[in-house]
Amino acid sequence: MFVKSNKEPEQPVTQPQQPQPVAAPQATGAQQPKRTGLRNGTPSIISADLIVRGALFSAGDVQIDGRVDGDIRAGGLIVGEKAIIVGDVYAEEIVVRGRVEGGISARKVSLSSTCHVEGNILHEALAVEIGAYFEGNCRHSDNPLANAPENVAAIERRPPAPGTPSRPAAASAPAPAPKPAAVG
Repeated sequence: MFVKSNKEPEQPVTQPQQPQPVAAPQATGAQQPKRTGLRNGTPSIISADLIVRGALFSAGDVQIDGRVDGDIRAGGLIVGEKAIIVGDVYAEEIVVRGRVEGGISARKVSLSSTCHVEGNILHEALAVEIGAYFEGNCRHSDNPLANAPENVAAIERRPPAPGTPSRPAAASAPAPAPKPAAVG
């Protein structure tokens, strides 16, 4: 069955070993890959050709590239370079690259070199790039969102701040016509 051979075994020809590719570790629920941007998920986007009149509320992230005439409450907010916001802004984190005419209340505020802000800023952390335009007062607060509205209804019920352009009114019945004065 087994036969012993007198012949010496041939030495195999060895070639240089090439490194084997290492598989990338799989992301698990505990290990999320780092991502750039504000928070998690895809933001809601107001595109450059869109004009919104009224209050916006989002628990997630919002990116504004168009125009918003009204207050905004969002988890995270990016104001694009061509964006215009006329109203107050409330967010956990906000990056302003465009124009904001109104107050900003946020935990983390970042004013880019292309921004134009006219209004007061209430913040926990503030970063301002060289070239940013800011006219107003800024004040540090441990809880800048303490007076932030909780939903759209709360935003629409708020009276406009002094010196703020009038906000569009919510849909309501037209005001009655004035009665003529009696001549007598």
